[in-house]
Amino acid sequence: MSKIYKFLLLIALSFSIVSCEDLDTLNQDPNNPEEVPSHMLMNGAQKWIMDNVYDNWFSGRQNLVYAQYWAQRNYTEEDRYQIRESTNNNYFNYLYMGIANLEKVEKLNSDETTASENAKYGANVNQIAAAKILKVWLMNVITDTWGNVPYTEIAGLEDGVLYAKYDDQSDIYAGMLDELREAVNMIDESQVAFVSGDVIYGGDASKWKKFGNSLKCRLAIHLSKVDPNWHTYIEEAVADGVFTDNSDAATFKYSTTGSDYCLFYSGFFVDGRNDFTITKPFVDLLQGTKDDLNSKSHPWEGVVDPRLEMYTTAIDGVYRGIPYGIPNARTAALRVGTPNWYNDPPMFLEKDFAVPLMTYAELKFILSEYNGYSVSDYREGVEASITYWASQAGVTVSGAALNTYVDAVSQSVDAEAVAVQKYIDLFMNGTEAWTEIRRTGYPEQVLRPGEISAVVDGTQIPFTPLSDVKGDIIARVKYPTNESTLNGANWEEAVSKLDDGTNNYYTKMYWDVRTSTYDHPANQ
Repeated sequence: MSKIYKFLLLIALSFSIVSCEDLDTLNQDPNNPEEVPSHMLMNGAQKWIMDNVYDNWFSGRQNLVYAQYWAQRNYTEEDRYQIRESTNNNYFNYLYMGIANLEKVEKLNSDETTASENAKYGANVNQIAAAKILKVWLMNVITDTWGNVPYTEIAGLEDGVLYAKYDDQSDIYAGMLDELREAVNMIDESQVAFVSGDVIYGGDASKWKKFGNSLKCRLAIHLSKVDPNWHTYIEEAVADGVFTDNSDAATFKYSTTGSDYCLFYSGFFVDGRNDFTITKPFVDLLQGTKDDLNSKSHPWEGVVDPRLEMYTTAIDGVYRGIPYGIPNARTAALRVGTPNWYNDPPMFLEKDFAVPLMTYAELKFILSEYNGYSVSDYREGVEASITYWASQAGVTVSGAALNTYVDAVSQSVDAEAVAVQKYIDLFMNGTEAWTEIRRTGYPEQVLRPGEISAVVDGTQIPFTPLSDVKGDIIARVKYPTNESTLNGANWEEAVSKLDDGTNNYYTKMYWDVRTSTYDHPANQ
């Protein structure tokens, strides 16, 4: 980490704020700019973060393909774990720029020289709390992507800290939980968080509090295999108030006007790139089809998921997915009959798609696991997921059809059922889905390296990674090469803690204690 972050922060701020708020409202001399108001800074920070997490690079060519929701139709290098160094460098910088912008919101509302002025845009404590909660959400994405990363010294970048140390992931999680406790405890629900500029919750302080507590549950379940106190974290959060229905979901809804459209839409229709389609493993899972190529059963064989028509489009009434992890030379033949999203786009390629930071259904699956795989929490989660995604897609699911499906997938509610239904709900949230696959070992339907992706003319085509992942799905993303030169000493220390002392893709996260690719470790 170096001075480059200060420079990049200014670039991020200028682009993101211009696209979201009218700078004329600042009423300031452009030659002598005043401090950017906190509500505009929060507005720009939210869009910057969403644009760089939910796009066709960080999500599209990394997390959504790692979770095997979709795959590339032409160039499959990233699907097979060959990551472009320039992309990795950029997103490491971009996500930390989002952190820096949120910390600026905190500072404007806590510094006595600026707090009173910024109180016009929402209660100071609520602005600080909302910024902290979103910062923890983003920090969780960062650490669950790279592992041990800079955390405690990030706030010092503006104050002369040029080279931030890498914190151990266990300490980062402890710090994030502390930040969430502090944030939710300071919220004053009788006042707004922001008078404008808050796309996620429209300034509703109570919604931010629910999100903070629900996010605390997500972090706690990540730690369920390694920290016996995870029960306590969830107990505290539930007692203080978590999501209660789909209206509480944390989403960022884009606009249909101007250029403020979703970056998934932009990647297809502005950039003119028809690069992705749904995968065969995911379509098979939704269609209730077992994987005969790899002798894998299906938890609900023969049961068709109503979300199938919400997540993708059919060809002549038939739903198919492209085989996952195939060589480039095979894509033209194997994508035949799979959806062409460019010509027939599903709902997440709409300009105003609401990207999901966290859904109510996800919380219910967390609570089911917390309550010993509670059937009632599980059923509520499945129902909430279907109704949420039906609303997003503009699809109607009858009460009878909903009940029939929920009954069909509730015959045996156990670790696998909860994990697989959570995975289905997490569609388009590839960062969290990838985390859950690594944490639980489910769904087993996800292809592992060496397994058969397709058969062509009697020849088996295996999923063959282009980087060493030790026979498992990718465990982490390598540290970016820029850090080795800009923050060399701290980078070298971080690499020394990885398996084999090398910057690799197979060192597991702190919370990933699986001993093999199909291991399903129990909670503590």
